[in-house]
Amino acid sequence: MKHQSPVALITGGSRGIGFGIAMALAEAGYDLAINGMRPSQAVSESLEKLRAFGHQVIYCQGDVSEADDRKKILAQVRKDFGRLNVLVNNAGITSPDRKDILESQESSFDKVMAVNLKGPFFLTQDVANWMIQQQQETVAPNTPNYTGSIIQISSISATVPSINRGDYCLSKAALGMATKLWATRMAEFGIGVYEVRPGLIATDMTAVVSQKYDQMIADGLTLQPRWGQPSDVGKAVAMLASGQLPYSTGQVIMVDGGLTLPRL
Repeated sequence: MKHQSPVALITGGSRGIGFGIAMALAEAGYDLAINGMRPSQAVSESLEKLRAFGHQVIYCQGDVSEADDRKKILAQVRKDFGRLNVLVNNAGITSPDRKDILESQESSFDKVMAVNLKGPFFLTQDVANWMIQQQQETVAPNTPNYTGSIIQISSISATVPSINRGDYCLSKAALGMATKLWATRMAEFGIGVYEVRPGLIATDMTAVVSQKYDQMIADGLTLQPRWGQPSDVGKAVAMLASGQLPYSTGQVIMVDGGLTLPRL
């Protein structure tokens, strides 16, 4: 039987942290399904960089907050690969209005929760059932054992309050509980579920506040005096996806340069 590379689906995988994760998994030997909202021509350069590693890469356009789009994304993965080993729930948005919680709008709250929490939860539900099915189909003799994992990309905002991004903080805190719930449910199937919490990562999303945090980092905000890079998150995800922490399901991996470490 010809060896098949494992397959990873990365939501929001064409730029920023998601692209850093995609690069790390491509380097580790994964075929990739990259999800995003932009049209395919807008992500062609990113896809070509990933294909340079010699593995198959497809683009699954869609909004994870929409049920029909989630179904469409997974249908495309099934059609092109017929298998899925790793789900990385990375797609997310910050608070659209960035207002103080005394003034925040319900419409902003609903949008953030739909993308950052509802979408990943129900995408995980669909993927988890497919992973169980794949595992049950590989119990036959002379069939390679199926391995699967689910990785949530959260944020230090799960525990660090930002009063002008309350909806975002709440969504990430709830994603932490979702990680625990799915880790508990999937344990009997040997499928690990993990959460990665990045800190200050240099992306297009954080570029607008770079000057502010440059100074805070210089003043000692982080133990390691630099911005994090998407590749820092990618390395953590690749470690988890490859099964290098097999006895740690449900755990949180901090990628924040020591920002959240209590100090006196």
